[in-house]
Amino acid sequence: MNSTQPIRGRRARRLALEITALAALPALLAGCGDRRPPPGGPLSDGGAAVAPAPSAAAPPDAAPPAAPSATASSFAAASAHPAVPTADPGAPSDVVAGASPRYEAGPSVIASDSIDGAALRKRHVERIKADGSPVTVLRGDGPLDLGRRLCEAVVPRRPAATPVLLKPNLCGFDSVKDPAKSGGDDGVTGRITQPEFVRGVVQCLKARGHTKITIAEGCGHSHKFWKDLAQRTGYEAMAAEEGAALVAMDDDGVYDVAGDKPGKPLAIRGIEATNVPTLLLPKVLAEHLDRGLFLSLPRIKMHRYSVISAGIKGMQGTVMLSDHAPAYKQKWRMHRELKQYLDTKTGSHEDRALYLSSLRAFSERMVDVLEISAPDAVLGDGAPAMGGDGFQVLRPTAENVAIGGTNPVRVDRVIAEFLGVWNSPALARELGGHRTSPLIEAAAKRFGLDLGATAITGDGAELLKSPRPVHYKAMAPFRLDWEPGQTPLPGGPAKGLDPAPPTPDKGIQGRPGFEPGGAPAKPEVHAPPLPPGETIALDGKADDAAWRRAGAARWDTDYAAAGTGIETRARFLWSKEGLYVLFELASAGLNTDTSRPVDKERRSLYEEDCVELFLTPDPAAPRRYFEVEIGPFGHFFDLAIDRDTRLEDTAWSSGATIATSREVASRKAVIEARLTAPGIVKALAPGARLPMNLYRMEGKSPRRYLAWSPPRTKKPNFHVPEAFGWLVLDP
Repeated sequence: MNSTQPIRGRRARRLALEITALAALPALLAGCGDRRPPPGGPLSDGGAAVAPAPSAAAPPDAAPPAAPSATASSFAAASAHPAVPTADPGAPSDVVAGASPRYEAGPSVIASDSIDGAALRKRHVERIKADGSPVTVLRGDGPLDLGRRLCEAVVPRRPAATPVLLKPNLCGFDSVKDPAKSGGDDGVTGRITQPEFVRGVVQCLKARGHTKITIAEGCGHSHKFWKDLAQRTGYEAMAAEEGAALVAMDDDGVYDVAGDKPGKPLAIRGIEATNVPTLLLPKVLAEHLDRGLFLSLPRIKMHRYSVISAGIKGMQGTVMLSDHAPAYKQKWRMHRELKQYLDTKTGSHEDRALYLSSLRAFSERMVDVLEISAPDAVLGDGAPAMGGDGFQVLRPTAENVAIGGTNPVRVDRVIAEFLGVWNSPALARELGGHRTSPLIEAAAKRFGLDLGATAITGDGAELLKSPRPVHYKAMAPFRLDWEPGQTPLPGGPAKGLDPAPPTPDKGIQGRPGFEPGGAPAKPEVHAPPLPPGETIALDGKADDAAWRRAGAARWDTDYAAAGTGIETRARFLWSKEGLYVLFELASAGLNTDTSRPVDKERRSLYEEDCVELFLTPDPAAPRRYFEVEIGPFGHFFDLAIDRDTRLEDTAWSSGATIATSREVASRKAVIEARLTAPGIVKALAPGARLPMNLYRMEGKSPRRYLAWSPPRTKKPNFHVPEAFGWLVLDP
């Protein structure tokens, strides 16, 4: 028995894109302590920790952005893809910079004012995936010697004429303080890469014959403040003594105008399907990625938000975004979801799930940045390394070390172990199962790295042969403090979340497994493209050859990740016409009121047997998604949801054509559908990774709530976007 019901065109709804400016977030990632801002505004880790006021984020003559409408149409931002405009290579430079003329020349990845981002990503992804080289850990007396020795050990050899770009962490602090009023703390020392460590690297490079060496960082603050900071920290004097250029990777009206325009922001082509579609790259970085040597020199320290600050997190200092002008003041948008957590956090009350959701979204964006601007080597300054929160609470390590290598993800993994937060049950208890920094876990998954197999060499490698001390103060209200010989810190379930299943299972595509750090992995399923001219006959038979090319997402788990024995399989195909979906249901009881018409939308369909598809069209807005419910007889219900505004747009249409069939005796059912809503079609692009979850309601007593990527809530709740897996659109 089968039925086919076209329902596209049932209603029309124009969804208008709204870009809403976030409110100012003074001291966004503040842990505690003195919040007095320095001249030009408060500082952050690579410009990441502090959101500028709206007046700083928009051009002086720009009208204030409209507030979100108090209607269901505010979901429009999610249905448009991307949610914010990308830089237009054909537009005047002032669109993104507010200063400087068009850049007309450059290396092979640069064409006019744009960069071939797809080529950069391909090059970097292939290199990082293949790079199994060891991570070097060195012990020493001070930063100068360690910088020189680590450079000699890990920096790739290049011809002497190769230009070199060094990117230290020069901006990773909250505010400049008066030492006389702060117990000798100037607010900067201990938070940034030490100039003597950078000097050691410069001297190593000069000994190899390099003559063109540039030291650059992006802070997201005024040029005046940059100059003051360079003088205060000794960077200006050190660079002059060593004959190195010192510049800001900011479109600040100076470095993007004068001389070689090192801070000029260039648009990036081919990244529309990533989580950072509005990313811009400083000209000096683009040139060194293409024809030079790019070295990241972070300070090894804990970070109140990202757990550690090292190679991956350090790339936020290179970020510029075209969401508003000037672009270099938009770094805070990389973690824009954090605002909602901070707005709802009062005293000891917090929404830990919201915190984790923002952190995971930030992690995915930072891995996108790493794919585009991966350094040739990471050289971490740990002389000493810093526990605490990286800003207000500093706990120096007993040893002076330098840690580095050519694979930034593996370097971060070793740094995490040195700081005591690798494979940590105590951290997992607080961070929803994440046993190390979510940035490391996201990167390891993206690049397919087995971090447990990371080789470690150098005279400091023995430091990692016994448990390391950990001192960490998070932005969320928890601390980890432990020294060898003390009682172990508690592990167990994460606060407010059910524990992860005890054993991994990676045997089936789309089945949840584990991240390298031990946290439950988000499942993914691939959707092959439908070749031109090939069609799918939506008849509920599922016998088209194209379906056999699509791998299946299979699950029998419920919302709490418990096995039920009730199996569901889902397959996906895509084309420019829409997204094709196939559900194959086993153990189907067909608990459906068949007296109800199938050509009209069916509210409360979830109270009967049905499958549900939750799809996020814009990964940058994970809390805005579409929900499509389909029953085994062709009944349907669809809507658009905005969790941030708590609005549901029931007038939204998925533009679905649905076909179903059933085998009552064998308790099987098939559901085929094509979804053609504009918001879905716009999101379909080769290589896109769209957050998605799949659910199924089955039976009367007991009632089963089945989930492909279980949210692990105490009660059935499918509206947990941080638990979504991934739909990957194959090219």
